[in-house]
Amino acid sequence: MNDESRAASARRAGVAVLLLLAALVLVAAVLPLSPAAHRAVAGGLVVACYVAFCVWTALAWRAAASPSGGPIAADALLVAYASQTGFAEQIARRSAQALQAAGLPVHLANLAEMGGSALQRFRQALFVVSTTGEGDAPDSVAGFARKTLAGELALHGMSYGVLALGDSSYQRYCAFGQSLANWLHRQGAEPMFDPILVDDGDEGALRHWQHYLNVLGASAEMEDWAAPSYQAWTLAERRLLNDGSPGGPAYHLALVAADASPADWEAGDIAEIGPRNAPDDVASLLAALGLDGAMGVDGGQSLSDALAARVLPHDEAGRAALRGLPAPALLEALPRIPHREYSIASLPADGRLELLVRQMRYPDGRLGLGSGWLTRHVRVGGKVDVRLRRNGGFHPPAPGRPLILIGNGTGMAGLRAHLKARAAAGAHRNWLLFGERTPEHDFFHRDEIQAWRGQGVLERLDLAFSRTAGWPRYVQDCLPAAAGELRAWVDDDAAIYVCGSLQGMAAGVAAELERILGRDRLDELAEQGRYRRDVY
Repeated sequence: MNDESRAASARRAGVAVLLLLAALVLVAAVLPLSPAAHRAVAGGLVVACYVAFCVWTALAWRAAASPSGGPIAADALLVAYASQTGFAEQIARRSAQALQAAGLPVHLANLAEMGGSALQRFRQALFVVSTTGEGDAPDSVAGFARKTLAGELALHGMSYGVLALGDSSYQRYCAFGQSLANWLHRQGAEPMFDPILVDDGDEGALRHWQHYLNVLGASAEMEDWAAPSYQAWTLAERRLLNDGSPGGPAYHLALVAADASPADWEAGDIAEIGPRNAPDDVASLLAALGLDGAMGVDGGQSLSDALAARVLPHDEAGRAALRGLPAPALLEALPRIPHREYSIASLPADGRLELLVRQMRYPDGRLGLGSGWLTRHVRVGGKVDVRLRRNGGFHPPAPGRPLILIGNGTGMAGLRAHLKARAAAGAHRNWLLFGERTPEHDFFHRDEIQAWRGQGVLERLDLAFSRTAGWPRYVQDCLPAAAGELRAWVDDDAAIYVCGSLQGMAAGVAAELERILGRDRLDELAEQGRYRRDVY
């Protein structure tokens, strides 16, 4: 059913509901009934109203839930789903709605509708697909899998992302999603990020998908679909790393678990942070609304503390809409601040969870919620909400395998954790390629990296600085001159790990690697787990 049909169905359902209710009321009014019969009719009316309301609401929701009404915009982002039980379709609809709410043109479609040349209309596409049975496509897209995925289709110029739903208890876990991703790449499309695998509805993986929706333009204040279960950590250190840089301030942060219980993670894992508003922003809203922040809400929590974790309005119109609301209604009206993700820059053996965070700002100059909280508003010694999330797709390779690490900016955090793990394992066949703005201010963790170079932990180091003459401009510009050695490392079974910016860096590095190694070789590395990316 297309979007026009859904809307028409909802309108017809609405008319039918009104006619049904009018008929029932008329019958109840004209028939001579006993009091007991009147009560029975009244009860029947209530049930009929409820059932009719549910049908009308469901049809109206389906009409409203499809954000692709009318002709497909030339620059529309495709959100396609392949669903067996309805879960993939639900996630696809929520994804499409989140992107459309930010003003992006979106076309939502069943993947079964994308056969033939239909995919070629789109420059950007997101796929939310389930695997059923032992690696099979959902029944609804069996024809697409049989006809389209078995053939060739020029998709040069398309960039894509895949969310693969599956169950790891099956041998061919998420096989259809991974097959789709591999086919798209073979047709010339470029992955924006590595496929995200969701094991039996894993909430952490779904939050990671939300993170990429934010990167693609959805609101960074979109409430988490499933809120992380945070633990309290203490901010032990905050240190500015790039004083005088032409870029935004970047900070080294160290946190320790507040309850002293052992925390476990691996290089490549992610820290999900629960940001909070600046105390001054909370106090300003309370004053504007004439409310006492000390009043108890939510099981004894103060109103001030509850508001600290909500997305607050920063304009007079937003505040005016909240005036007069009692505290419970006020909290209900304000969404919870969604989590922020940061690559972990340390190992459990360090005794601290270390991050590398750059201050981000909204267009109006306000500090970003996540970076503002961590780099300015929470005091050293204060509590930070943290949840550690396993990121198995970026875990270290075997110590005996050579490792090429490529990244830029605060992606140094993920690269640093891997170098720490390699040093601890005695694995010294490592090559780091890193890019930033200036060598004087932006060579993050310079002393440590140079020490690794001197100790032989780093066999080769290549650097790029975009604001300083005499250096390669971007990290991908280091690769052409090193093409021969790169091929030799790959021939020697090396893995390539990339960490840093999704926009610009990741695509630039992928293009150079493809030029040097060839698309088929790069696909082979990805399928073998030897080409992995953690980009944002």
